[in-house]
Amino acid sequence: MTSFYSIDELMKLGLKKVGKEVYISRKASIYSPNTITIGNHVRIDDFCILSGKIEIENYVHIAAYSALYGGKDGIYISSFANLSSRISVYSISDDYSGESMTNPMVSEKYKNVASAPVYIGKHAIVGSTSVIMPGTKLEEGSAFGAFSFIDHNPEPWSINVGIPFHKMKDREKKFWN
Repeated sequence: MTSFYSIDELMKLGLKKVGKEVYISRKASIYSPNTITIGNHVRIDDFCILSGKIEIENYVHIAAYSALYGGKDGIYISSFANLSSRISVYSISDDYSGESMTNPMVSEKYKNVASAPVYIGKHAIVGSTSVIMPGTKLEEGSAFGAFSFIDHNPEPWSINVGIPFHKMKDREKKFWN
């Protein structure tokens, strides 16, 4: 037995769609598999969480301990994107202002949930322990250093760092022309 699910096992999980050469760790947690689409040549490592609506295109790697909370609006990951370890991606989030209650066990009438799709563009790369908030669109080729807080849209082909992130410089695209 390998540490990754076989294609037959992935199909039995009930995923909406699974491409070829898909490697998902047996130690990953998958919730609402019927709302998850996975393209070709995708690897999802140990201890990742996939929950809610998620669409992953081709040649994507999601490293260990990352969590994708797609909710109803979804997370869309384009081809050749890379999420390093311990990334958290939220298309849904509670309001932490104190003006409403939080927590999934509280009735919706007492909460103020922010919900908006997240788009991760082609060739985007996100460094370890970064957080991506609802409604953001990581433009094609955008790169983020470790511990970046991503709460607004970056420029395409930019290198970004910080909390919240700011642009450091342009990213070369000599391999992608």
